[in-house]
Amino acid sequence: MTLKAILLDFNGTIINDEPLHGQLLQEMLLSENLRPDPEEFREVCLGRSDRACLRDLLARRGRMVDDDTLDRLVARKSQLYLDRLAHLPQLPIYPGVVDFCSRVRTLGLPMGIVTGALAAEVETVLSRAGLRSFFSVLITGDMGLESKPAPDGYLQAVAQLQSQLDRPDLQPQNCLAIEDTYPGIAAAKAAGMQVVGVATSHPFQMVHRRADWVVDFLNTLDLDRVQRLFSGRERPEPPIGATMSDTPIASGN
Repeated sequence: MTLKAILLDFNGTIINDEPLHGQLLQEMLLSENLRPDPEEFREVCLGRSDRACLRDLLARRGRMVDDDTLDRLVARKSQLYLDRLAHLPQLPIYPGVVDFCSRVRTLGLPMGIVTGALAAEVETVLSRAGLRSFFSVLITGDMGLESKPAPDGYLQAVAQLQSQLDRPDLQPQNCLAIEDTYPGIAAAKAAGMQVVGVATSHPFQMVHRRADWVVDFLNTLDLDRVQRLFSGRERPEPPIGATMSDTPIASGN
């Protein structure tokens, strides 16, 4: 088996903006005369689309909303997010992301993003950070797909790569997903992909239990070794009862 594409999550993987999302959701609840709970963001929202998150937060407070109301709330939160980013002198992009993307391009591997964030948010961040040209496909939260942990976004990304690149041989099992949350890891696994977990949103050992491999930061991922593992030229040798994530694939930089 050959590694043929890399698909990345967005929030918490490329941009360190999850604290901002948590803050904005609290503000949204207050604006609806509902009491926020700061602990709920990690439990209910981390790794999921704003639409799924807001629906569940409101349902917990006994408020059932129709699709039009959800559309309005999601659009308002997105505008608040873009307004906050516009006032930041520098986006909180994780260190080494540009270098990582450049290394992937050198290897000739197409990349895509699979996220619950809206297209306007993703396009704004990628363009401002000089990253947009690295990604062939963007699968976003306003495409009508089921939120993670459903695999729909990852399967759609593969279908788009197949079409754009005329590569019917590119299948989910040839793709590496990079995720930072439990719902994201579950979504990629359900799509049939191997997953690198980035320990930016959860403790290293907790990510270690769910992903095939885990690294502290994206720029420490040893892409050469990933390719060898995919092709079978190198076999992980984890202890008995351990998972592949017990064999590090960090570069050590």
